[in-house]
Amino acid sequence: MSDDSRWLAAAASVAARGLPLSRPNPAVGAVIVKAGRVVGRGWTQPGGRPHAEAMALAMAGPAAKDATLYVTLEPCAHDSQRGPACAELIVSSGLARVVVGTLDPDPRTAGAGMARMGAAGVICALETIPQVDLSLAGYLSQHRNSRPHVTLKLATSLDGCIALASGESQWITGEAARAHSHAMRARTEAILVGGGTLRADAPRLDVRLPGLEDRSPERWVLTRGPAPDGWRALPSPEAISDMTEVQYLFVEGGAQTAAAFLAAWLVDRLLLYRAPIVIGDGRPAIGDIGLGSLAEAHGQWRMSDRRQLGSDTLEVYERAPCSPE
Repeated sequence: MSDDSRWLAAAASVAARGLPLSRPNPAVGAVIVKAGRVVGRGWTQPGGRPHAEAMALAMAGPAAKDATLYVTLEPCAHDSQRGPACAELIVSSGLARVVVGTLDPDPRTAGAGMARMGAAGVICALETIPQVDLSLAGYLSQHRNSRPHVTLKLATSLDGCIALASGESQWITGEAARAHSHAMRARTEAILVGGGTLRADAPRLDVRLPGLEDRSPERWVLTRGPAPDGWRALPSPEAISDMTEVQYLFVEGGAQTAAAFLAAWLVDRLLLYRAPIVIGDGRPAIGDIGLGSLAEAHGQWRMSDRRQLGSDTLEVYERAPCSPE
């Protein structure tokens, strides 16, 4: 990995601190480096302001002169009542160079930020790495696919069950895996279960981690009927195109809801928590997804992470680029 890629990956890690409170703005990360040392860093603040670049520049102060800024998203070029354009802040800061992870699809910027900085003598470069696209997945999905980025979470036994035949499911995985799942909830704006899961389990779907309780996502249920108090109804997986204010949707089940989203090709990311237990005649994690042949199942997913969480294993899969939208 080149130095530019390494520092951009660091900026992508910093960006995670903005999720999901940066909404409606994307969670952007910025790192300012001078002589191999970080002199400023920032991430999009709650409500969308200040932007990551403004926060990093404020931290760097005079040290920003002749330094390099690594930022995950192209600095904005449009002025706002909430603050100046980041491209102008960069020009006035004395930064020598800016390395951008991806161009902004927002038509108000869309290359104009790079052009404005370049015209003022700032050296601009575009460096593409997977970590940046992953850090901006929800924002990019809304602009490119007109829908939220969808993560499907499954907690299963080794033989792919989510419950005993009786329906008992608490708990398949252990405490460490459940805590990790709550941390993932805290990064999303909306969380969804099927109507059957809602009726059977009455899940809270909140974040129960100390200090992150205020990041509990909005609760949705997949149903054609009315939603109960405190919930919102989604009539079909395809209706996520109407969730224009949501960048990240977390789908937790059950089996038929998971199958419905997979069958509609609307799952971008899989979180598979597996406990070292065998259930046997239990309830499967996923229902029928309409495969016509085994060959159709291959080549659709690629593993991006694998880690041990106590006695359980987490595997993270991203939708392969060749898969249909």
